[in-house]
Amino acid sequence: MKETVKSDKLASVIARILDDKLGKDISILNISNVSVLADYFVICSADTSTQVRALTSYVKEKVKDLFERLPNGQESDLKNRWNLLDYGDVIVHILHKEERETYAIEKFWNHAFKVSEDKWKKDSEEFSEYVK
Repeated sequence: MKETVKSDKLASVIARILDDKLGKDISILNISNVSVLADYFVICSADTSTQVRALTSYVKEKVKDLFERLPNGQESDLKNRWNLLDYGDVIVHILHKEERETYAIEKFWNHAFKVSEDKWKKDSEEFSEYVK
């Protein structure tokens, strides 16, 4: 299923991908009105650095399969405690739970609009069969 996707849908599908692979505390921030960096941040926690790495790889693979999109950039620290995938309009942060608490991205971007879990699940429902 290859198609062009708008940033809100891409963020929702990425959140679903992370959710289906047991990412924790997934949140989507609409930062389009407060930053030129991107339209959305998708933020997710993992319990171990191995999970951080695995979730990052899985998101890359699934987004490539579904939308033929590769990240414009990718960052990771040496210990895989915070990985970032930059799709231009959507930036994905996958953090070890301790880094998530320490850096508190949502608090820093508290003026951004948080997309509810119900909304991103509904918006990505049509892709649920392709994610698993």
